[in-house]
Amino acid sequence: MCAVIFLLGMRHGFDADHLATIDGLTRLSARRQQWFARYCGTLFSLGHGVVVMAIALSVGLLSQRWTPPQWLNAFGAWTSIILLLSLGIANLHAMLTAQPDRQVSLVGFKSRILGRILQVSSVWGVGGVGALFALSFDTVSQAALFAVTATQYGGVWHSAMLGLLFVLGMLVTDGLNGWWISRLIARADQIALMASRIMSAAVATVSLLIAGLGIGKLVSPLIQDWSEGKELAFGAVVLAVMLASYLTASTLARLSAKAALSRQEQDG
Repeated sequence: MCAVIFLLGMRHGFDADHLATIDGLTRLSARRQQWFARYCGTLFSLGHGVVVMAIALSVGLLSQRWTPPQWLNAFGAWTSIILLLSLGIANLHAMLTAQPDRQVSLVGFKSRILGRILQVSSVWGVGGVGALFALSFDTVSQAALFAVTATQYGGVWHSAMLGLLFVLGMLVTDGLNGWWISRLIARADQIALMASRIMSAAVATVSLLIAGLGIGKLVSPLIQDWSEGKELAFGAVVLAVMLASYLTASTLARLSAKAALSRQEQDG
């Protein structure tokens, strides 16, 4: 059971909305030169885990079955959608308004609504976003289910242990993704201004596409049925898009540098 719960946590951290949100938060934090940029995945996961642990302990103490309210499903879905749309628009706006001779920055981003949503300027802010993402029917019901199961075998401490294993599994996936994307962003920014823009465009595109998928699942039963069971595939696509964008950015930047060097030699 412990192994299964740990793997469920890793799979949960691999959800596309987790990955896209962490990528967006990491991008914004890196452009603001905040020290915790590479730890956004870990901080997001810890905030998420606080809610999971609170549910596991609560259900363990109650020692009875508890069914989360149905409204949590819509609340969690729209929370993800709004944050992903905000992150996508912010990165897209930054890319389109950046000066040609400067790297992409959020300076001048003046939308009041999105500005308030994206004022994640501390470790607590990133953790708070992760906690909001945990307030969904799926997360709450999963935590309640394994807490109830553990209580039957040994009480509240068994519930807490399984909750912790779930969080640790999620922490592995989200933490590594945050570290990985921060490395790609840093390398892209060091290579060239062009690479910086490509990475910004990739983060924006992924965020907007995952938000669009979330809206589609809410309004269309067909899309909901089609996407059922494809969570790991969507997560893999997010990672593949980010890697492909970095490789494309690196290649184009190096080709541009070689062309510039060749022109200089010819002029010389």
